[in-house]
Amino acid sequence: MLGPLLRHVGTTDATVWVETDRPATVEVLGHREDTWEVAGHHYALVCIEGLEPGSSTTYDVRLDGRTVWPPPGSGHPEPRVRTLDPDRELRVVFGSCRYATAEAVVGDRHFDADALDAYARRMAELPEQDWPAALVLLGDQVYADETTQETQARIAAKRDITTGAKDQVADFEEYTWLYHQSWRDPGIRWLLSTLPSSMIFDDHDIRDDWNTSAAWRREMSQTSWWPERIIGGLSSYWVYQHLGNLAPQALADDALYQKVRSAEGDVEPLLREFAIAADKEADGRKGAQWSYRRDLADVRLLVIDSRCGRVLEEGERSMVSEEEFAWIEQQVAGDYDHLVIGTSLPWLLPRALHDVESWNERLAAGHRGPRMARLAEAFRRAADLEHWAAFRASFDRLAELFACVGRGEHAGSRGKPPATVCVLSGDVHHAYAARAHYPAGDGEPVRSKVYQLTCSPVHNYVPAVMKVAFRVSWSRAAETVTRFLLDRVSHVPAQPLTWSRLAGPYYGNEIATLRLHGRSARLVIEKAGRDDAGHPTLTPVVDLPLS
Repeated sequence: MLGPLLRHVGTTDATVWVETDRPATVEVLGHREDTWEVAGHHYALVCIEGLEPGSSTTYDVRLDGRTVWPPPGSGHPEPRVRTLDPDRELRVVFGSCRYATAEAVVGDRHFDADALDAYARRMAELPEQDWPAALVLLGDQVYADETTQETQARIAAKRDITTGAKDQVADFEEYTWLYHQSWRDPGIRWLLSTLPSSMIFDDHDIRDDWNTSAAWRREMSQTSWWPERIIGGLSSYWVYQHLGNLAPQALADDALYQKVRSAEGDVEPLLREFAIAADKEADGRKGAQWSYRRDLADVRLLVIDSRCGRVLEEGERSMVSEEEFAWIEQQVAGDYDHLVIGTSLPWLLPRALHDVESWNERLAAGHRGPRMARLAEAFRRAADLEHWAAFRASFDRLAELFACVGRGEHAGSRGKPPATVCVLSGDVHHAYAARAHYPAGDGEPVRSKVYQLTCSPVHNYVPAVMKVAFRVSWSRAAETVTRFLLDRVSHVPAQPLTWSRLAGPYYGNEIATLRLHGRSARLVIEKAGRDDAGHPTLTPVVDLPLS
């Protein structure tokens, strides 16, 4: 029914995810896995091991011995598993915020061509040696709170849309509809069967402003429909996105996955119990860790959850728990040429906007009294002031971690820091590149080049007023005003570093490619459009050397 999705690919192993319409034994490249059931849906994640490094192997998918993929006459190249080769240039494609499909918004003048669809179309025409090695999707793969007309019609046929979640998705079943609509597009389906993908959620995968503050969580918990929404959202995310992020060894060590794949009957109760625990926050801890790590030859990819893992009580606010932050700090140790951080929310924003978010956090915590705190909370939600800057302690800690990496304090036997630390993000519906600058001190300098690389949306739009706001936020005049507010009014501590914009802001549907080879790195951002025949195309807007 859905897939195959080629998810993890290492030097000698890979995983392939599928959804079927009934129980079956799934076979890929001689490796077999029985499906397991969630609420009447059937899934399998096939682990493939023993592949040759640097190899390219075509594959098909068989259900109970019958070949069901690729479909005959698809017109696309055969799907294949291409294992990592350290001598080959590593191309990492990334972006975020893909609303449904192009067909779902036909006639809506707000939407340009789907950049991921355009990339799939172009990739299918390229020789295999020019294909990228990885796709990183940085949030909002589905929109649970902004459903299409097709989905709304299905919801209305199932339940009363005048109450509860109304025309937004309400449960696991309705979440499955979103993934089917988004991933069954023929071009996207082929792309995901051939290009290894890493994913992380953002707010619209659950709901706009998800976990923006403790007050927000309290209000949502009082509604009649939220408990089922968060259970369905986290359960479906675990099935459709998270499992594929894990390597075979991590899957073998995952207690929940092992219970699910060996269980008899429907495992929905297991996932409901897990989702309830994952959403909870107690004593500064969260019930699950969604962050993960992948090693792509000499590139370390570390994907950080910046939504579900938040600790939100005022005075203790943190983007992730202390336990998870300690895990993140452990993952940067070792030898690699580039550290790539994936996090849905940008670490470095336009400077004026960054300062406003830090200022707002301080006001919402009550530093100017309860009335100002209520106003700051309302402003926080209205303006989406919820990025790393709005979790100032976490921002500072991440900045210091990158500085330590850049000084070589976490280096392995080679004894040298990576050439670059690149933070890949989305969310803000425009694209830009910025470079961090650490102050010179008496100790070892930060030798790695540290960047914020943001690309969003893949398929969505930004209102005209927000374009103006982002442009103004990058200006020196706006930075001067916000610095005055922070220094003279709210006394927010000085930033531990500065940063400068290198490219952007760019608007429209875009996709970016990080090209890494040895110690060299460069960024390419491309904008989606249409040719004379109406086919989606990509046009480069920036080609930026990073090292």
